[in-house]
Amino acid sequence: MRPGSVTMMRRMRIALIHIGQETNDFNPLPTTLRDYQSFGIVEGQAIIDTFKGVGEIGGYLDAIARSGLAIETVPIVRGWAVAGGRIDRESYDFFDRKIRQGLAAAGRVDALALQLHGACAADGIDDVEGAQLQACRDVLGPDVPIVLGLDHHGNVTRKMVALCTAIVGHRTQPHDPYDTGRIEAELLLKILYEGVRPVMAWRKLPLLSHQEQFLTAQGPMKVWFDRARALEADPRVLQCSNYPMQPWLDVAEAGWSTVVVTDNEPQLAETLADELADLAWSMRADFQKKDAVSVDDALRLGEQAAHGVVVLSDTGDTVFGGSAGDSNLILEAILRLGIRSPVLMPLIEAQTVAALVAAGEGATVTLPVGGHTATKFFKPLMVTGTVGRIHRGMVPLRNYYQNEIDMGCTVVFQVGPVTMLVSELRGVAGNLPDVYEFMGIDPKQYKMAVLKTASNFQYFASITSQVIRCDTTGPGQSDVFGLPWRRIPRPVYPLDPIDDWRAVAQ
Repeated sequence: MRPGSVTMMRRMRIALIHIGQETNDFNPLPTTLRDYQSFGIVEGQAIIDTFKGVGEIGGYLDAIARSGLAIETVPIVRGWAVAGGRIDRESYDFFDRKIRQGLAAAGRVDALALQLHGACAADGIDDVEGAQLQACRDVLGPDVPIVLGLDHHGNVTRKMVALCTAIVGHRTQPHDPYDTGRIEAELLLKILYEGVRPVMAWRKLPLLSHQEQFLTAQGPMKVWFDRARALEADPRVLQCSNYPMQPWLDVAEAGWSTVVVTDNEPQLAETLADELADLAWSMRADFQKKDAVSVDDALRLGEQAAHGVVVLSDTGDTVFGGSAGDSNLILEAILRLGIRSPVLMPLIEAQTVAALVAAGEGATVTLPVGGHTATKFFKPLMVTGTVGRIHRGMVPLRNYYQNEIDMGCTVVFQVGPVTMLVSELRGVAGNLPDVYEFMGIDPKQYKMAVLKTASNFQYFASITSQVIRCDTTGPGQSDVFGLPWRRIPRPVYPLDPIDDWRAVAQ
């Protein structure tokens, strides 16, 4: 115990809420409660039973258990939807009610572990996390400590900073939510039992970048995140978290952020926040470097590769970045170029699923595929193929944030050398080998696999020979200049020339 701190003899009660969705404003398909339900909306004790040891909730629970302290976790609600278009008002209102009613029914709580994404927008609401924090404060009042855990691609806003006690974020990309949950819990314990008094400094940068330099194990992002870890070696620093906002959120308070939390050392927090902001700004041009090649070049390189599986990253249609998953650009190029090597490719399109199911397994079908959702980027492509296995129901997963997922009706569709996995719901698209294996397909037998992600290649890593980024258009495209921005604050780099971030900081 810290000298002067108060020993808590009574059992402490910490409420736990986990709600997450990452919004892509260029995907016109809204995210609905059906999308949340496909990952599972869980309440009460079932949250602990389901997510013990798994993801951000698991990291929190394990840290609490390891502390040996007399703590009761009061689980309220868990709702998760993979990235997509803005959530509809029904979804927003549903979780607003669950937060308010759940916290009110919980009675006395001594603190709240609030696990959100940070880049969620709803119909008519830019800052969903700020609004959800307000709902928590409306019930809990101004004094109950709230530690807010965010995805580091979140968009930190004034309201978030004003309404919580401390903000912590993911420290790596690919993300390690378990680590973030552990950090949240340990900070809450320091507040409740050691008398720690968090103060935050926050800097907002007029900065955007495409996703191709987002991995924290290399390049400028590694430099920035490594510096944050180094600053945390100071015992006065509780956490330094950087937020390279995902580049498809078109909101009035958008931009990169850094947050420094210290133990009652406001000037230190301000100094370190300036340092981290200046470091990111000094590398702003480095973050813009593109590695992607044209689709045709990517396919030729993949075809010529000595070994498979060659991962083709469909950057413009990154489902894990909120795209709709209906791009057919790589499929068109495969057929046009006469590619012979076997290729795996996902497609998310309810209309196509319905047509294939109506035809039935074994049927040969000619129909338009792709381009039915993100119509500003893609047009339907007429193809002929054979319907394979049809599956309805849950799909089991390994080494993911949960053990199963509902992708709606899922169909295997063979088009020339391309084995397509066509699903009704987004789920995890084809970004995990598990989905293909469940459908009776061995990914190791394929020369190339199209992944609908720009950075989450880790699930295919054990069978991947190389990764090639395809410079595709779409709601998740790397060309930030070509996106139809309407609301983002200007000026912003690189869309506008800026020398001094402080001169235009929000």
